[in-house]
Amino acid sequence: MSSSFPDRYGRDVLSGGGADHPRRRPTSTPVPVRRDLVVEDATTGWTGAITRVEKIAGQLLVELEDARGRTRSFPLGPGFLVDGRPVTLTPPQARPADARPLRSASGSVYVEGADARTARASRIWVEGKHDAELVQKVWGHDLRIEGVVVEMLDGADNLPERVRDFSPGPGRRLGVLVDHLVAGSKETRLAEQVMRLPGARGNVIVLGHPYVDVWQAVRPARVGLNAWPHVPRGTDIKVGSLQALGWPHADQVDIAQGWQRILSTVRSYADVEPTLSGRIEELIDWVTQES
Repeated sequence: MSSSFPDRYGRDVLSGGGADHPRRRPTSTPVPVRRDLVVEDATTGWTGAITRVEKIAGQLLVELEDARGRTRSFPLGPGFLVDGRPVTLTPPQARPADARPLRSASGSVYVEGADARTARASRIWVEGKHDAELVQKVWGHDLRIEGVVVEMLDGADNLPERVRDFSPGPGRRLGVLVDHLVAGSKETRLAEQVMRLPGARGNVIVLGHPYVDVWQAVRPARVGLNAWPHVPRGTDIKVGSLQALGWPHADQVDIAQGWQRILSTVRSYADVEPTLSGRIEELIDWVTQES
């Protein structure tokens, strides 16, 4: 005989299936960052392998590289997923004394937690924005540790005047990287002119790579080419390169976006031709030496 009284207690509280029973939010597990760990940023959905952790403006950032070689940085901490589970990324665990040291993108020993050194009076100059961005991506850690500032020339034509205004001397060295430094080129003549300036000898060094543009210093395999194309005289080297890649090349916006795609494929010095990476190492050594 069934009771006509209503059930005061509702359904079984131990059944766990009540529609009005609040679901417990999943807890976030602390996970120390390690290179090549694949994580997802829960807010944006960006997924990639951890490539490095660096400190910028007092904040630790973790860099993720996606399957297409693009990179983005996110604040270290909560808000990530690993295999769909929420995690909080924490600083790397201390390594045993006999562990192999971490390496920066340039191949040097990575100095964890080091603040940037106060900028030296000595400088490194490069021709343009793309040169500066490539140098910063590969050698940025070394430059911060050494306190070396990289500045843009916006072309080499005004190099002698800029060097004269810089007034190089002891403790105020200058290292210059120029494109297309080959016999008979305009850049070679400018370099020779610079070295005849007062104070240049022993305090200035001008080095260069053989490429018409720094784009060609990126190993072509990084963008799916066997070799960078030969661009006929009269055609902009950047436009011709983008045409060969089958990428948009109609205007400066396309060129800027094309360069960012190329730059995103560079992970370390191994993705840059030795004819460039060797010169950068020489320039850093030069401006950090006591004159």
